[in-house]
Amino acid sequence: MEVVKNHAASRRLALLAATSVLGLAYAGAAQAQSLLTVGTTTDVVNFNPLVGNSKTDTWVTNLMYPRLMQMHDDGTTSALVATDWGYSEDGLTAWFEIRGDMTWSDGTPLTAADIAFTVTVVKAESLGNLAAKLGGMEAVNAVSDTRVEFTLRSPDAIFLDYIGFWMPIVPSHVFPETGVKDFANDANWVSAGPFVMTGFERGQRYSFVKVENYPLVENGSAHVDELEYRVFPDLNAQALALRAGELDVIANPIPPAIGRTLATAPGISLVEVPSLGWAHLQYNLSRDMLDELAVRQALAHAVDYDAIRAIALQGLGTSTNSSVISPALAFWADPDAQEYAFDPALSRQILEDAGYTDANGDGFYDGLTFSVIYDQAAGEVANWVQIVKDSSAEAGIRIELSGMERNTYLQRARDRDFDLYAGSWGVMEAPPSYMPLIFRANGNINYGNINDPVIEEMLDRLVTAPTPDAARPIAHEIARYAAENVYDNVLYYQTFQFAYNSDNWEGVVPQPSDLLSIINPLSLASIKPVN
Repeated sequence: MEVVKNHAASRRLALLAATSVLGLAYAGAAQAQSLLTVGTTTDVVNFNPLVGNSKTDTWVTNLMYPRLMQMHDDGTTSALVATDWGYSEDGLTAWFEIRGDMTWSDGTPLTAADIAFTVTVVKAESLGNLAAKLGGMEAVNAVSDTRVEFTLRSPDAIFLDYIGFWMPIVPSHVFPETGVKDFANDANWVSAGPFVMTGFERGQRYSFVKVENYPLVENGSAHVDELEYRVFPDLNAQALALRAGELDVIANPIPPAIGRTLATAPGISLVEVPSLGWAHLQYNLSRDMLDELAVRQALAHAVDYDAIRAIALQGLGTSTNSSVISPALAFWADPDAQEYAFDPALSRQILEDAGYTDANGDGFYDGLTFSVIYDQAAGEVANWVQIVKDSSAEAGIRIELSGMERNTYLQRARDRDFDLYAGSWGVMEAPPSYMPLIFRANGNINYGNINDPVIEEMLDRLVTAPTPDAARPIAHEIARYAAENVYDNVLYYQTFQFAYNSDNWEGVVPQPSDLLSIINPLSLASIKPVN
């Protein structure tokens, strides 16, 4: 043993000497580049942030196109690129002041003209959900490099909060003045975020390098030199890669079952963030029988909500009280909202009163067979749709499950090509901003094909309310009416879990929702190697 130790010591001395020689030979050379790897399960559909709508699209483009405000756990917003904002006394002029130290990665200053340009093209080409909020805007002008003003047709108390959080700012010197809807933006990227994309291989990776000037974090730029989104077939593969040290951060929410295994894994930490959106069963009112209130009510009473939250969510789901206003939104929440009761016997009574029968005695009412589409990669949804199928069978309603790849699922939802849609919204932070999108006949995410003049009149009053205080009781009125008519069966608000390698990395900045979580731009710019 003593001889072995001596030989080992000699080898260590020789290695130390060799290392010293190499150090002298390469004195002044650049430090090794640090690389942060982030896992996702889907590819980017569209690199244009004004068009893209999937989570991976948002995660990737958020790193290059900043927003005026950031979001907090209670749905309130605060400054980011914007430094101040407000309204004129009559409520018909709104304005933002922005930072004067932001630049695009090609050296061009980011100014109020970029904001005015973005708003103009979004409205002109009706791009995404944001366009609906711009319907009441008559004009936008950059009155200086740091001030942009909006002329409104009528007061809108949450116009600035909505624009501030939801609108990504794009470079006016790069994006075309017309035809933005068809602008692929898939090469030669320019960024005012913490990173700029350098290339991608579909199904494999999306590569970024840090931008030198990102004044929104303390040190003025990201701590890591390179970042890479890697595409995995599913969350199990991501979890295995994280445990093996081949992945640093999982972007997707961790299902409870996987979370339990990662919670005990050495060197891995779980971070919990609240959801500001809800999981739901959306009924397509343009389909036969689903346009009948009795059928929707029977479906609502055929869902075992407690079982979903206890079994599929493992206690990480909170009751919504069947309301489309999150209990997490302290200002907006309705304390009088009540959840649909799980009562299969009541469902059967409702259906029989409406004339439905079981002529062949198979336990299911004739004609009441519905298909539910869902994202097969969303583990908790895959679990709870099975619970919905089983509990609906108790009520005599046959449910067929149709899991599919996420981008196919999203396209089916946009095309309204489904009976029942099982999924979740990312962030629903202020009812006057999202209610028109989901309940108006022409709402951009009115996946249920709702067309109701009563709710349209309520929405007219909601969006023209001069203050949030005036809007709140109207929002409650709409939420209760929507619940009575089962226009959206809201199941729960989830507490999301996200995982990262805490042995190697520190400094994550959690933000609410699965859109932001620990892979928001401030977080990825703040993460740094341990030691």
